[in-house]
Amino acid sequence: MALVSEFLGQLSLNVAHEPLYPTVVPVRDFDPDRDAARIETAIKTKGVDEQTIIDVLTKRSYSQRREIAFAYEKRAKKDMITALKAALSGSLETVILGLMKSTSQYDASEIRGSIKGLGTDEETLIEILCSRSNDELVEIKKVYSDLFKKDLAKDVAGDTSGNFAKLLLALVDTKRDEPSAIVDYEKIDTDARALYDAGVKIKGTDVNTWISIMSQRSVPHLRKVFDKYKSYSPYDMQESIVKEVKGDLQKSFLVLVQCFENKQLYFAKKRNKAMKGKGAKEKIVTRIIVSRCEVDLKKICSEYKDTFGQSLQQTITEHTKGDYQKAMLSLCGPDQ
Repeated sequence: MALVSEFLGQLSLNVAHEPLYPTVVPVRDFDPDRDAARIETAIKTKGVDEQTIIDVLTKRSYSQRREIAFAYEKRAKKDMITALKAALSGSLETVILGLMKSTSQYDASEIRGSIKGLGTDEETLIEILCSRSNDELVEIKKVYSDLFKKDLAKDVAGDTSGNFAKLLLALVDTKRDEPSAIVDYEKIDTDARALYDAGVKIKGTDVNTWISIMSQRSVPHLRKVFDKYKSYSPYDMQESIVKEVKGDLQKSFLVLVQCFENKQLYFAKKRNKAMKGKGAKEKIVTRIIVSRCEVDLKKICSEYKDTFGQSLQQTITEHTKGDYQKAMLSLCGPDQ
C-alpha cells in the first residue's frame, strides 16, 4: 500500500489542481522480482516474447516499472532499458522505452527531440507547451534541466521567433494564477473586454495583451472570460483567433483555448485526426497515449466515444496492427 499512496501522492503533487483519470494505475500484489524474472525470460526467448513484455510493462505504473528495472539489474547484472532496446524494434520499442520515463521525463524528451537538430517540429512543441498545466510545466522545466543540462526557455527562444516565441516563453515562464474559490466578476469582464479591444475591435491585433491574459490567468477564470467575451464580440474566442492571427501563433492560441475549455476533448480530436488522416501519424498517437495514460487517458477515451460514436479502442483496432496495437490497447484499458 505504501507504494500506491506514494505514487498517488507524487501524482497529486505534480498535477495539483487537475483531477486524474488514469488508465494505468499501480497493480496490486506487486512483486518487482517476479516481474523482472518474467522480463528477463521474455528477452532471452528465441525471437523475443513481446507479449510478456507488453503484459508486464503496460500494466504497471511508472514507479513500479522503475522498481522492476532495479530488480532486473540486480538479477541480470545489466541495465533493463538497454536490454529492451536491443530486444525490441520499431513502434513497440518506441512505446516501451517511452513507458520507462516518467510523464514529465517523457514530455521533456519529446520537447528536446522537437528542437534538436535541423528544423523544428513545431507541432510537438505547441502540443506539449500549450496543453500542459502550470504544475506540469514547472516539473517539465526542472526535468529538462536535469536530463539535458540545458535551460528550456533558452532552447525554445533559440528555436522560435516573433510572437510565437513570445507566447511559448510566457507559458514556459509558468506565471499562471492559481485557481481561486472566489469568482472575480469585475476581472472577468475587464479581461473579456481587453481581449476584444486588443483584437476584433481594432485593425490589427495587440498580441501582447492576448499573451499576457492567456498565459497568466487561471484556467477556471479564463473559461468564464471566454463566455463573457461572446457578449462583446460577434465571434467566439476560437473564431477570433482564426480571424486575427496566422501560422504557428494561431495554432498555439487555438490549442491553448481548446485545452482551457476541455483538454481531454482536444486530445480525443487530435488522436482521431492522427489515426484517420493519410498515413496515420503514429508518432502523435503514441505520444498522446504514452504521455496521458497515467494522467487523464480514461477521460480522453470517454470524450472520444461521445464525439466520434466509436470507442478509441475500436479505432486503434481498425488502424493499427501487431504488437504495437496490443500495447496501445493495453494502455487504453478495457473498452468502456
